[in-house]
Amino acid sequence: MTAPMTHTSVTSRLRAMRRLGLIFAWTLPSILIQTVCVVLPGRPKVAFARLYWAAFARLLGLKVRVIGQLASGTAGRPVIFVSNHSSWVDIPVVGGVLDGCFVAKGDVAGWPVIGTIARLGRSVFVSRQRGSTVRERDTMRALLAGGDNLILFPEGTSSDGSRVLPFRSSFFSIAEGDARPIIQPVSVVYDRLGGLPAGRANRPVFAWYGDMDIASHSWRLAQHRGLRVTVLLHAPLDPARFADRKALSQAVWRTVADGAATLRQNRPARPLEVEDAPGDDLVGAGDAAFA
Repeated sequence: MTAPMTHTSVTSRLRAMRRLGLIFAWTLPSILIQTVCVVLPGRPKVAFARLYWAAFARLLGLKVRVIGQLASGTAGRPVIFVSNHSSWVDIPVVGGVLDGCFVAKGDVAGWPVIGTIARLGRSVFVSRQRGSTVRERDTMRALLAGGDNLILFPEGTSSDGSRVLPFRSSFFSIAEGDARPIIQPVSVVYDRLGGLPAGRANRPVFAWYGDMDIASHSWRLAQHRGLRVTVLLHAPLDPARFADRKALSQAVWRTVADGAATLRQNRPARPLEVEDAPGDDLVGAGDAAFA
C-alpha cells in the first residue's frame, strides 16, 4: 500500500521541479551563447563558462562558500587545479569558482546535454586506454601551453564523500611539459543540509558514485533545502620542487585530504601549505595512464 503524499513531500517535489526546470531554461540559451564565445578570441569562453556553472549551482539550491584565494598564473604560467571528487555536482561547484577546462572521463562525452555542455567548455575527455593516453596528455599540455588552466580530479572516480581516495600519480605527468604550470590543491566538501551540519549519514544526498543514476540523484538532491558546499583553496605550489610526480601527487593528496577532513568535521578551516611528502606510499594506483 502506497503511503499518502504529505504536504512536505508535495512541497519538496514542487521545489525540485522548479529548480530543475530553471536549470533547463538557463542551459538552452547558454549553449547558444557559449557556442559563439568559443569562436571569439580572448576570455569570453572562459568567463561565460564560469558564469554558467555558478548560476547552475545557485539554481540547484546550493550555497557555495569559498575559503582562500584563487591562484592566478604568474609570469605566463598556467594553473592546474587539483580537487577531490565525490559527485557530478562538483562540476558546477568548482566550475563556478575556478577558471579552467575540465579533464573528464570519456563517458561524459556521450551523456545527453551534459556532454554538449562539457565540449563547449572545452573539456578534455580521458579514456585512460594505452593507445590514446599519449595523445590525450599532449592535448592537455597544449592547452596549458596556450595559457589555459586545467581542473583535474586525480582520484579517477567519484567517492562516497567520506574520504579522499588516493590520487593517481600518472595524472600529474601533464605538469612536466614546457608550460611549467603551478598547482593549486582544492578541497570540496558538502557540509550543510537543511541548514544543519551534514554528517556521514547525509553524504549520499550529495555523493554520486557506483551505479547511481544521475537523473534520480539530481531529482532527490533538488528536493532538499539549506544545501551548502565549501570550496577550500590551498596555497599554490611549484611542481619543480618535488623529485618526481609520485612525490608531487602524494603531497598534493595529503593537503586535499587534510583540508577535506577538517571541513567534514565542521571545524574552522584555512588554506594549507603543501608539505614535502613522507616516504610512505599512499598513491600510485593506475600509474599506467598518461605514462
